[in-house]
Amino acid sequence: MKETMIETEVTYTIAHKGNFYVIEHVPARVCQETGEEFFAPETVEHIQALIKGKRKPDRTVRTPVYEYA
Repeated sequence: MKETMIETEVTYTIAHKGNFYVIEHVPARVCQETGEEFFAPETVEHIQALIKGKRKPDRTVRTPVYEYA
């Protein structure tokens, strides 16, 4: 199977220290067959800096949380 990668922007979500973060417009390479996302090392470093930094978020959203049970 030949993988076809495209350069695009994705929405990245992560849970960190009890908080849930959504980061929009993240540059990524995405496999068109599997949907797997790949990020450059500098992109990962930037995401980490956003989460650990003191910058105020651009906006905040409320979201419900459910237990799977």
